[in-house]
Amino acid sequence: MAKALSKSKKPVAKSVAKTAVKSPAAHKRKAAPPRGAVKTGVAKKAVVKKAVTKVTPGEKAGKWVYLFGDGKAEGKAGMRELLGGKGANLAEMANLGLPVPPGFTIPTSVCTYFYNNNKSYPKDLKAQVEKALERVGKIVGKKFGDPKNPLLVSVRSGARASMPGMMDTVLNLGLNDKTVEALANMSGDRRFAYDSYRRFITMYSDVVLGFEHHHFEDILDTYKDGKGYSLDTDLEADDWVSVVGKYKEAVARETGKDFPQDPHDQLWGAIGAVFGSWMTARAVTYRRLHDIPESWGTAVNVQSMVFGNMGDTSATGVAFTRNPSTGEKSLYGEFLINAQGKDVVAGIRTPQEITEKARKDAGSDKPSMEQAMPAAFKELTRIYRLLEKHYRDMQDLEFTVEQGKLWMLQTRNGKRTTKAALRIAVELANEGLISKKDAVTRIDPASLDQLLHPTIDPSAKRDVIATGLPASPGAAVGEIVFSSDEAAKLKSDGRKVILVRVETSPEDIHGMHAAEGILTTRGGMTSHAAVVARGMGKPCVSGAGTVRVDYASGTLRVGDRTLKAGDVITIDGSAGQVMAGNMPMVEPEMSGDFGTLMGWADQVRKLKVRANADTPVDARTAMRFGTEGIGLCRTEHMFFEESRIRAVREMIVADDEASRRAALAKILPMQRADFVELFEIMKGLPVTIRLLDPPLHEFLPHTEAEIEEVARGLNVEVRKVADRVRELAEFNPMLGFRGCRLAIAYPEIAEMQARAIFEAAVEAAKRTGKPPAIEVMVPLIVTKEEFDLVRERIDTVASAVKKETGAKLNYTVGTMIELPRACLKADEIAETAEFFSFGTNDLTQTTLGVSRDDAGSFLGTYIAKGILPADPFISIDRDGVGEMVRIGTERGRKTRAGLKLGICGEHGGDPASVAFCHEVGLDYVSCSPYRVPIARLAAAQAALGVAVASQA
Repeated sequence: MAKALSKSKKPVAKSVAKTAVKSPAAHKRKAAPPRGAVKTGVAKKAVVKKAVTKVTPGEKAGKWVYLFGDGKAEGKAGMRELLGGKGANLAEMANLGLPVPPGFTIPTSVCTYFYNNNKSYPKDLKAQVEKALERVGKIVGKKFGDPKNPLLVSVRSGARASMPGMMDTVLNLGLNDKTVEALANMSGDRRFAYDSYRRFITMYSDVVLGFEHHHFEDILDTYKDGKGYSLDTDLEADDWVSVVGKYKEAVARETGKDFPQDPHDQLWGAIGAVFGSWMTARAVTYRRLHDIPESWGTAVNVQSMVFGNMGDTSATGVAFTRNPSTGEKSLYGEFLINAQGKDVVAGIRTPQEITEKARKDAGSDKPSMEQAMPAAFKELTRIYRLLEKHYRDMQDLEFTVEQGKLWMLQTRNGKRTTKAALRIAVELANEGLISKKDAVTRIDPASLDQLLHPTIDPSAKRDVIATGLPASPGAAVGEIVFSSDEAAKLKSDGRKVILVRVETSPEDIHGMHAAEGILTTRGGMTSHAAVVARGMGKPCVSGAGTVRVDYASGTLRVGDRTLKAGDVITIDGSAGQVMAGNMPMVEPEMSGDFGTLMGWADQVRKLKVRANADTPVDARTAMRFGTEGIGLCRTEHMFFEESRIRAVREMIVADDEASRRAALAKILPMQRADFVELFEIMKGLPVTIRLLDPPLHEFLPHTEAEIEEVARGLNVEVRKVADRVRELAEFNPMLGFRGCRLAIAYPEIAEMQARAIFEAAVEAAKRTGKPPAIEVMVPLIVTKEEFDLVRERIDTVASAVKKETGAKLNYTVGTMIELPRACLKADEIAETAEFFSFGTNDLTQTTLGVSRDDAGSFLGTYIAKGILPADPFISIDRDGVGEMVRIGTERGRKTRAGLKLGICGEHGGDPASVAFCHEVGLDYVSCSPYRVPIARLAAAQAALGVAVASQA
């Protein structure tokens, strides 16, 4: 059923248009956007044009091609901005004398030119490419396009940042009806030659002509069924000749043109497709998710082919110098005998383990590379050790064995889970390859989120319905969905989903991002699903072969059990298990490598890190994650508990001060008890308590039924409650009767809260022997006069408590700076305020004139058009809100040199915003408890001068 569903075709006109790019080749067709392309807006074009004027390291004017191979190269590792990651590393490996098939790189500067000049190329490019092809041909003893001794090449993308699976690749380019026979004669294997030709037709048609891969799979399946074959390996040479003929007929029928036979036309079509793939929807989505600028562009690598599908002495594989899931120091990866590179990662065939240990651990009966190809394995072992030492990091390698000889096709810093990244960084430092400071810079602070979320309770009984490969660690629960579009839709509705696919492809990127976890029935540990899930920090189980997915009916079946879309399952990406139902989870803990690296980070950072914590649970969580205090305790959150909301409402509907005080007297012991517990948990660390901030109407009912219920509970007339609700209603509550305005109008509220705070401090000091460091914060200050009025009440209560108890109180009074005027008048406010905490949530709203609750309808458009670089509620607007913070800091400290400064908005947990706070000289940031480790690491990296990307 799944196969049948996938047979829908794109309009041929749109598909054919993919090759329609201007090029130096003989064809002069009009340029058109590639399949899936996204039109570049004015703002984005401006960014790309700006990049044209920038000379990247190693760039030479008018040089559009950089050669590598034969033990030398025109590039090197440091030229990744120009040559892309793949091209720079191929050059580096060539310079190291490693076995690298010769080739050349067309740099990112050509991609920039391509998009700035109506998808055309520099005038000198064609001649330079022809010269490079001649040079590569001389090295390998072949000639591109020669019908008797043809040079065949691969064409691959290579951006400076790794984008696995997002960009297009074409292998075996140069094959046609004549050169395929030459390849058969040269290799002595006609079956191999036509197998390579059919692969080329499939890839080229999909990537360049827009005629999708599944059409060819259908043709092949129909042919095998007609012949009674089960496997591709059952086909003989004549079978592949027949299949190639059917492939070409399909291309001609669907596109209206014969499959291109001129190798030069093929080459320029592939080059154009690779550049075009930079703007496909999947690539755009991936760049957005990983903060990769569009202006970087991609390079194109053209490399002489080596073949892993030349029989049992040939193979292809992917390896990591350390385990990318756990960080264990051992060669990890997969390979396939008699295969080409795409076969390993596409999940079409189940790959074999590289080492004997891995084979035994997996319980596989297929030979490992160590066993089947000992000489090539020995050479791979030598090379992987050399490369890891050279690059001082775990490497992700691609290789091919052609008739017993090992060839290296790629090395790059390997993507890894956060758990693995921590172990690798700590062990590399302990091995002396990098310093402890280097180790701190190796971890993306935001990625720590992967370690800060629940796993399945080990004591829970697991209803395991299927087992696959533990492709990406962690556990997730959600409703089953079978399509990426549905996953994204349900995510936007606030529902948690598990994306279930036979296999994922780059087109599933948005669904994978939306899902809590991913389950596939095919694919290995280096499949698309596994690699992308690990990069996203999503749990993934791949290769669950006993699961049968039927897209058409929306069901998955395992044995006699059938689950449908919407049913809840749990996946454990660490164990490779799929379970029915919602499994209980346990909270994570910091220990081992996590604790070691965080300790190193704490040694270098200057910013303190506190937590926003309103409850004992929040406070305990924050302490577990290394908080240095509470930077924001929102007292109103304590008022909403069912046991005290009645007293709060009684206070609000009271007719006079005496009645309000009577109601507040009921709240006092509850609030005091809350603070005692917080102070005990924090053990003398500073605790910033914000006085009541939200407007009073938030505590009142709104529907007639609710109003009647509250009136009965308070034993007052319904009309009285209804009238009070109307009196307190506001058109714009955010700018209304809230914050210090409540304390000024109803000082008894502030007095009750101050008494609860100070009496709790006395009690906590008795219990713990450590007097709490109290910071009382007055919200929404506009003028010094406002602050002084409220402060006077606070100090009066403090004096009374000291007199009543005979205890000393360690407290300061400050304000939350969350309005532009407060920033501008910070010098005056600092005369009596002893600390500032920038409330950047409201400061962003009031500076930009944007409501956080309503901005979703247009912020995405603003970011897409380049008006804003990121969501200003996630990552601080440096030029606007940031400037207000800078002004408030400078003016406040001009008056009070030792003024303590912090930030307590959501920005306190955003790495880029933490870096800004370090730059302007704040004393601390405060964030949600689960983001405390992220802020600690981001603060350390800021101190070390590491540029940090926003999470917006």
